[in-house]
Amino acid sequence: GSKGRSASLGGEGTTGRPLAFDWRTEVNCLTSGNRPVRGNRRRRGQEIKPQVWKVGKNTDLSSLDSMESREHSCLLFHSPDTEDLAQKIAGTSEKIQLGEITWKQFPDQYPNLFIKDAQSLRNRHVAFLASFHDPALIFEQLSIIYALPRMFVGSFTLVLPFFPTGTAERIEAEGEVATAFTLARILSNIPLSRGGPTALVIFDIHALQERFYFGDTVLPLFESGIPLLKQELQRLSSENEFVIAYPDEGAWKRFHMFFPGYPEVICTKVRDGDKRIVRLKEGNPQGKHVVIVDDLVQSGGTLIECQKLLAAQGAAHVSAYVTHGVFPRESWRRFTADLGDGAQSGFRYFWLTDSCPQTAKAVQGRAPFCILSLANSIAAALEV
Repeated sequence: GSKGRSASLGGEGTTGRPLAFDWRTEVNCLTSGNRPVRGNRRRRGQEIKPQVWKVGKNTDLSSLDSMESREHSCLLFHSPDTEDLAQKIAGTSEKIQLGEITWKQFPDQYPNLFIKDAQSLRNRHVAFLASFHDPALIFEQLSIIYALPRMFVGSFTLVLPFFPTGTAERIEAEGEVATAFTLARILSNIPLSRGGPTALVIFDIHALQERFYFGDTVLPLFESGIPLLKQELQRLSSENEFVIAYPDEGAWKRFHMFFPGYPEVICTKVRDGDKRIVRLKEGNPQGKHVVIVDDLVQSGGTLIECQKLLAAQGAAHVSAYVTHGVFPRESWRRFTADLGDGAQSGFRYFWLTDSCPQTAKAVQGRAPFCILSLANSIAAALEV
């Protein structure tokens, strides 16, 4: 900086000590000799004189810009299983940097964890990308999640794309346990950071009323992967006449507001003894490309029954979208591809996100599956 150039703090004051607050904010303070006097107290009759700190010849302005850059960037840590998604997130924005954690185990199989460069986390915006797809991996991630806010971070965000116990959100008989509430209580006890409560980002939670399971010490932000599907439908619209189908009334209530202007087909499940049969409740799939929409898939039985029903009703093609492809025991292998032969042969497209990392890796490049990455959506949620 040239002589006489004013800046509000971040360089050195008259004492030569660095000033520990935002250098771009003009600071007025009382002075006593060469020492700033904190607060607004003054002696009776004493005149208050504003003091504007000067940037000297030796002040490194690039370091001040670096400080500002750090204040507006996010340091993203991740579990081992979410490394690919974390890399994609960091690749979408220069403001997101990746942190590093050493994940090891002691001989007794309990986690041996180390957060690298912990001293550098002070006053930083910090986030953790978690995956609770395997119960055996939850404890080690919770250990990190509980530790990061205590490192004097400026703010803390937990990104949990898939809330795995979301389907166990209610009880129908005394003795059942609503594990969605249990997990919500665990996450509600994440320690406060310097900036306040933890921000919790979840995509397409099974039931919106689950937001009330969380305590006041976390701020749930419910996002959706549906905009990614709508981009795909728009891209393919010149070749297809799409109809949106819902496998049951619950899915219709959850998602129909995302698709104004699209024709609808609603299916329903009825019991026949011990079996559940999917039937058409309303709508006409005749000659259309029907896309079944739901929040998640487990074994896939309901979606396959819907596909068979819609094909029998005259659909030209049947596709499906779910945000979370759980697929326990590799049940994704049950899904066959329609390679242009029509709805009777299987699914034309099966879109799913990378919210469940083990599934995304398993089905990558296998028809009919198409991975829609949440990277851009997560990066937008981390903007500070």
